[in-house]
Amino acid sequence: RVENAEALYEALKQYVFINKETFIYRATLEGRVDVEIREELTEEDALKIKELNLPGVSLKRQRWRYYPGGPLAARTVGFVGFEGKVAGEEPVGRYGLESYYEDILHRKSEKLSVNFFAELFTNLGNLISEDPEKKEGDIVTTIEPTVARLLQNELLKANEVWRSELTGGIIINPKTGEIYAIDAVPTFNPNARGTSTLDHFTNPLVSARYELGSIIKALTMAVGLDSKAVSANTTYYDAGFLEIDTETIRNYDGRGRGTVSMQEVLNQSLNTGVAFVVKTMGQERFLEYFHKLKLGSETGIDLIGEIHGDLENLNTTRSIEYVTASYGQGIALTPIATVRALSALGNGGRLVTPHIVKSIEYEDGTKKEIMFPEGDQVWSEETSEEISRMLVTVVDDALRGGKVKLPEHSIAAKTGTAQMASQSGGYYSDRYLHSFFGYFPAYDPEFLVFLYTVNPQGVSYSSETLTEPFMNITKFLINYYNIPPDR
Repeated sequence: RVENAEALYEALKQYVFINKETFIYRATLEGRVDVEIREELTEEDALKIKELNLPGVSLKRQRWRYYPGGPLAARTVGFVGFEGKVAGEEPVGRYGLESYYEDILHRKSEKLSVNFFAELFTNLGNLISEDPEKKEGDIVTTIEPTVARLLQNELLKANEVWRSELTGGIIINPKTGEIYAIDAVPTFNPNARGTSTLDHFTNPLVSARYELGSIIKALTMAVGLDSKAVSANTTYYDAGFLEIDTETIRNYDGRGRGTVSMQEVLNQSLNTGVAFVVKTMGQERFLEYFHKLKLGSETGIDLIGEIHGDLENLNTTRSIEYVTASYGQGIALTPIATVRALSALGNGGRLVTPHIVKSIEYEDGTKKEIMFPEGDQVWSEETSEEISRMLVTVVDDALRGGKVKLPEHSIAAKTGTAQMASQSGGYYSDRYLHSFFGYFPAYDPEFLVFLYTVNPQGVSYSSETLTEPFMNITKFLINYYNIPPDR
């Protein structure tokens, strides 16, 4: 029995992750013999508590899963949780791979591996596991630890420099759908998650929707090319604004450029230009392509909590909704569904299924390949080549004045800046989301890198916030994988 709960709290407060009021409430509950106030203590902390010899306090040895990578890819891995479990019952996987593959990864308490995910952060990324018939084996992931650490470091730097609310990213093979890294910061340490909040555990790359802004112009332009509505050299007159229905849309700076080509629409990210594409091809055709891209659907990625995008604003004949959607406003998309669609720009026009686990290898030598369905052909290989050529020109000539182009490797990329929608309707005047994607080598891509940051401070455009982390990642991947020059 606890005689002095306040004194007990003072003695234990450095070892528990609950506030004083909650501690005292639990410690003084009537009718309870044992009340758990902390689990997953380190051996060192357990010894210190034992030495205190506090009345009413007992320690119970418990097997739990240790994650050698700590916060590395934590939102992807998830964790095994005992929270809310009845004494004697088995722990379960919570979030990420732990939850999605719970039936395979689940171990009885006496077999629970302390280093269960150790191999995820060494060598090829094998996860010790069992199949439903209790035949032990390895789950082989597509996550590359060195690449995952690089991505997380770049996200952390960008998030800190720009004082953003959240910064996330995905590195994927656009031809196969294999994900080498997927992360968002702030994150958590699965070995010490007591101070983390629920939003640290979920994965916003699959479970949150955003209006992603001008990176969607690349998809709109590809749709225009494939439908033969425009070519790279098609021109229109840009007055800087456009009256549609009863509303006016403007370029980001309000300026008109006169007669410009579709290439310049991408180079200068002109809202009026993609509006011209939609008007030329027609709303029905535009909507047909966006449905083919499955931007409003789940991708089938093997992570828990995936949601679908929201194209509800396109269930109308109002022209303004289609025009704003053409530059990424008014449609709310998940990053993972957006990445699937963007992958089709460089891979010849095919939809792929993003995934993290590729096979299960059993100890008896048998191997089970995880087969993920290949999606439809959404546009032609010729369209893929032409839009890639246009996006290479964006990098070579326009992105930071062409100063970031690589002389021996072609990169296709596009930036995006979007006002953030207010829950009460309309848009904030001072809150923005920045996005950036690029793939390389542009005409036979091995990697697509997608980045975004939420509400960065003191900066206007994603070319300022995300170009540097994108180029750091790109240069590293080219060197790490020894990607040969393509020009």
